Amino acid sequence: MNKPTPVPGRERVAKRRAALRAEGLRPRQIWVPDVNSPEFKAEARRQSQILARHMAKTDDIAFAEAIQYWPPDDPD
Repeated sequence: MNKPTPVPGRERVAKRRAALRAEGLRPRQIWVPDVNSPEFKAEARRQSQILARHMAKTDDIAFAEAIQYWPPDDPD
């Protein structure tokens, strides 16, 4: 039996992209934070410390949870 010759990666990607475009889609590039950077880690730590300080304010948390789904499905 003869094996089919493999399609080079570039051609395979081009074919896939053409199929997606034919479906009305288009490629998009997005940038996301680098979670390993020192700046990201410092900012995440700063925000979590703020949140931790405010977690003691149970009234704020109860209010936020109460209005999370507004209007409520259950009329109770």
